[in-house]
Amino acid sequence: MDKKVVDLNKSVYSLCKDDENLKLILCDLGFHDITKPAMLNTAGRIMTLKKGAAFKKIPLPKIIRVLSESGYEVIGEKNE
Repeated sequence: MDKKVVDLNKSVYSLCKDDENLKLILCDLGFHDITKPAMLNTAGRIMTLKKGAAFKKIPLPKIIRVLSESGYEVIGEKNE
């Protein structure tokens, strides 16, 4: 099975637009507003996952761990 790639420097919108599972995982992690289409289509277009984590005070290592455990390859942790 190929791993899906999540770039922490991409917008939340671009990451979630074609991956409903990722949207659910992020919601469970505390990004509750991404389930609201208006929020995803406005703030989600400019907010990166990394910036969103800081804004929501969700530890980035926790996000990386959960995504990795869910079969995602996480890139962009150190501005790659």
